Amino acid sequence: MLALILLFAANLSQFREINSQLKHSNKMEDKEIIETVIAIFNGTDERNWQKVENSFAATVLLDYTSMTGGKPNKISPKDIVTAWESLLTGFDSTRHEISNVKVEASGDAAIVACDGKGSHYLVVNGAREEWLVAGNYLFNVQKEKDHWKVRSMKFNKESITGNLELPNLAKNKVNNKSSSSPRKIEFNSDGLILVGNLNIPGNFDPAKKYPTIIVDGSWTTVKEQMQGEYGQKLAKEGFITLVFDHRYYGESEGQPRFWENPNTKIADIKNAITYLETVPGVDANNIFLTGICASSGYMAHVAASDDRVKGLVTIAAWLHDSESVKSVYGGEEGVQAKIKQAQTAKKKFAESGITDYILTISKTDKTAAMFDFDYYLNPDRGAVPQWSADKFAVMSWEDWLTFNPIPVAKSIKVPTLMIHSDSAVFPDNVKRFFNDIPIKDKVLHWTVGTQFDFYDQPKQVSEAVTAITAFINKHIH
Repeated sequence: MLALILLFAANLSQFREINSQLKHSNKMEDKEIIETVIAIFNGTDERNWQKVENSFAATVLLDYTSMTGGKPNKISPKDIVTAWESLLTGFDSTRHEISNVKVEASGDAAIVACDGKGSHYLVVNGAREEWLVAGNYLFNVQKEKDHWKVRSMKFNKESITGNLELPNLAKNKVNNKSSSSPRKIEFNSDGLILVGNLNIPGNFDPAKKYPTIIVDGSWTTVKEQMQGEYGQKLAKEGFITLVFDHRYYGESEGQPRFWENPNTKIADIKNAITYLETVPGVDANNIFLTGICASSGYMAHVAASDDRVKGLVTIAAWLHDSESVKSVYGGEEGVQAKIKQAQTAKKKFAESGITDYILTISKTDKTAAMFDFDYYLNPDRGAVPQWSADKFAVMSWEDWLTFNPIPVAKSIKVPTLMIHSDSAVFPDNVKRFFNDIPIKDKVLHWTVGTQFDFYDQPKQVSEAVTAITAFINKHIH
C-alpha cells in the first residue's frame, strides 16, 4: 500500500496545461476523454474524492512498477482514493504540470498519453521543501453509457528529485493528525433506528474524554453530503464527530420516506445527544452542535432548549420567516398553494399509506423542490448515490414553510459562532438572528462565498473548520 501511495503522490494534481490542449482539439469526443483524465487530477487537488472515484471504471489496472517493481495491480476506485488521501493530506500543497497530451480514440475505447511533473511541498523546520517527480502517464479509457471511464493507468518514472524524505514526513503528519475510518453506528430515536457515522480523532485513547460535535446538513440531505465532509475534517482537529441520517432519510428508518419535518429532526438531534452520552471517549460535558444551511435552524432550537449543549455553530444558515419564504416560493399565493398541496398529501397518506412525491432537484422541471443548483446535480459534489434527487414528499411543504427559527435566537444562552457571507442565503436574517442572541459570548464570522461554496469548496470549508476549531477549543469546560 505504501508503494501505491508513493506512486499516486506523484500523479495527483491539476493538469495545468490541459486547457490549452482542449482549445486545439477539434473533436468533441477527444475533449470528453481528456476531461475524464483531468477530473482525476483536479478532484484530488480539490480533495473532492467523489469526483476522483467517478472518473474510474469499477476495476482499474494500475501499473506503478517503474517506481516500486513488482506487478501491476487491479484495484477499486475507493481503494485508490484511500491510498491517495492517506498521503496527500500530509502535504501542504501540490502542483503538477503536464504537456504533450495525445489522444487516440477508436469507437468506445481510447488511449491518453502525456508527460508530467509533480511538485509536492511541505514546510520542514520553517523552510518550504519540495519533492519533485517527473515522468509520463498512459491511460486506457472506455466509454460506459454516456461517460468515459479510466480502466487502466500507468506511470513511467523518469526522475525523482528534491527532498526524498518528504513522503515519509507527510505520512507521519497524517498519522499524527488524522481520524480513523468512520464507524457505522445506530441509535434509537422515538422507537426508530437511525444510522450514522462516528468519526474518531487520530491516536484515539479510550481512557480520555474528547469534545464532541454533532454535524448536520441542509434540508433533504444524507450523512454522505456536506455534513459528512465537515464531520471528517473536524475529527482531524481532535474532536469526536457524529453525522447521521434523520428518520425518513438514507439508511435510517421511518415512513413516509423523504419527509422534511423540522420537528422530528429536532427530536432526532436531541436523541443523538442521548446516544453520545453512552459512547466511550465522548465528553458529555462538552457536546457542541454545528448546523449547515437548514439544519442551523434545527440546531438552534436544540441549543435553546437542551442544557446538555455547550455551544452552537451555524454555517451558511438558512433562517427563514413567513416573509422570507414568500420571496423564494412564489409569494403569498405560491406559499399557500404548497401548504394546501401538503395538507392534501398528508390526508392521502393517512388514509391510504400512499405518499405523493415531486422531484427534489431538476434543471428543467420548475415544480421540483429545488431548481438547477449544481451542488445537488453534480455527482462530483452533492449528487451522491445515497441521496434521492427524484423524491421529495409533497407533505413536507407545510412543515417546512411554516417553520420559523428566528424567534428562538432570544432563548439561546450558549456560546454561538455564526459563519456567513453576503452571497449566502438570507444574510439580513442571519444578522438579525445574531443580534437577538442575548449573550455576549457570540461571534459573527463574516466572509466571502456563495451558499453552496460553504458546502464543499476547499477555501470556504477550510476557513470554516479553522474558525470552528478555535471557537470550540476556547469553550471547552
